[in-house]
Amino acid sequence: MNPIGLFDSGLGGISIWQAIHAMLPRESTLYLADSKHAPYGDKTKSEIISLAEKNTEYLLAENCKLIVVACNTATTQAISHLREKYGVPFIGIEPAIKPAALNTKTKKVGVLATKGTLASSLFHSTTSLHTAGVAIFEQEGTGLVERIESGEMEGPDLEAHLKELVQPMVDQGIDQLVLGCTHYPFLIPCLQRILPQTVKIVDCSPAVAKQTAAILLQKGLENTGEEQPQHEFYTNGDLELLSQFLPHRRPNFHLAYVDF
Repeated sequence: MNPIGLFDSGLGGISIWQAIHAMLPRESTLYLADSKHAPYGDKTKSEIISLAEKNTEYLLAENCKLIVVACNTATTQAISHLREKYGVPFIGIEPAIKPAALNTKTKKVGVLATKGTLASSLFHSTTSLHTAGVAIFEQEGTGLVERIESGEMEGPDLEAHLKELVQPMVDQGIDQLVLGCTHYPFLIPCLQRILPQTVKIVDCSPAVAKQTAAILLQKGLENTGEEQPQHEFYTNGDLELLSQFLPHRRPNFHLAYVDF
């Protein structure tokens, strides 16, 4: 059973994996955590493309039938190049600007994202396409990926850091906060304690899972066999930390350190 491949600049893309696994429980998956090179958000476009190629070629060598670029920065900087170079379907990640813009009552939307995503042409084209009459307030999530990659997802220091980042957007009157990095959904419990109840947190994971299911069906790639799906998780970082992101493991979950 050829798996769905996913890669991210570390462990954040597991938030995308969770949504895909929930929607497509019969599909095998292979998740690649490039923690050694996290974060991608402060790297140049050429560096990100090089890392994305390396990750893609690893997944293709493992016979992945579709690849989810489970990283906002890698999507914005590299996915067009990957689609041109490799003959496999790619699913990208974009901040959920459109639903936030459609649902805002105050006509003010906040976006918390990495520097690389906020600076990308794809982000700006998506934003301009869907936000007529809506004010967008951008905030770089400085230091958040590093905290999550070290296993810090709770605590007073993190709450203070998050409050410093989001409070200026709250003061502007936002009622939607778009999470523009796949690491950030792991901060939702912390964010919910900080944000007013009037602010809705918007995550792209469900939309990515729906798109993955649609492409599998369109390409005739969905699993129709009876064998139990297998789920492989590889990291070039801390294997123990990876295990903390997957607390409810089953016998068909396999975790390993791989030097790539």
